[in-house]
Amino acid sequence: MDLKEIMQYNTFAVLGDTLNKEKYAYKIKHELIDSKYNVYSVGKELQSLNDIEEEIDIIDLCINPPAGIKLLKENKKSFKCMVIQPGAESEEILTYLQANNYSYIEGCLLVGIRLYGK
Repeated sequence: MDLKEIMQYNTFAVLGDTLNKEKYAYKIKHELIDSKYNVYSVGKELQSLNDIEEEIDIIDLCINPPAGIKLLKENKKSFKCMVIQPGAESEEILTYLQANNYSYIEGCLLVGIRLYGK
């Protein structure tokens, strides 16, 4: 999957500090909302992906790797693909995603929104 295909989906979970205007998770969340996507915020607002009641299309990992792997390991919800933002990646996360056959890309969702958004 690539950014163009990812931006065709509607429901995103942004993992990170979505309350701090200085953080990329905040910026991504609000650009998604402004572009008419359905967005859930996990990390500071919701405590877990499992707190999201509907199906998740895309998970955006925009959180420090230790917090990110914790959220991923406790997740019971299915998703179509994960976007790993620069700085959110780690060997542990990549190994975990590969071992569980999860689809992911390393990239920037802000670029995806600006190039391929609704």
